[in-house]
Amino acid sequence: MPHVDIKCFPRELNDEQKAALAEDIAGVIIRHLNSKESSISVALNQVAPDDWKTQVWDTDIAPQMAQLIKKPGYDM
Repeated sequence: MPHVDIKCFPRELNDEQKAALAEDIAGVIIRHLNSKESSISVALNQVAPDDWKTQVWDTDIAPQMAQLIKKPGYDM
């Protein structure tokens, strides 16, 4: 039951663009994890740049740096 939680700076995406993003991500998960499409969920959470450090870096990135399979190329 893969769940992907995307956190990014705000983007102007319409519903069609969001659906295409979710479909592309689901395709990658299906290909690499052999998951069924019906078991995949994708969330898109837009975080203001001023809130990135406290809402994302401090809670999701820095504490899990050793477990990240793709590390960011920046530091806070």
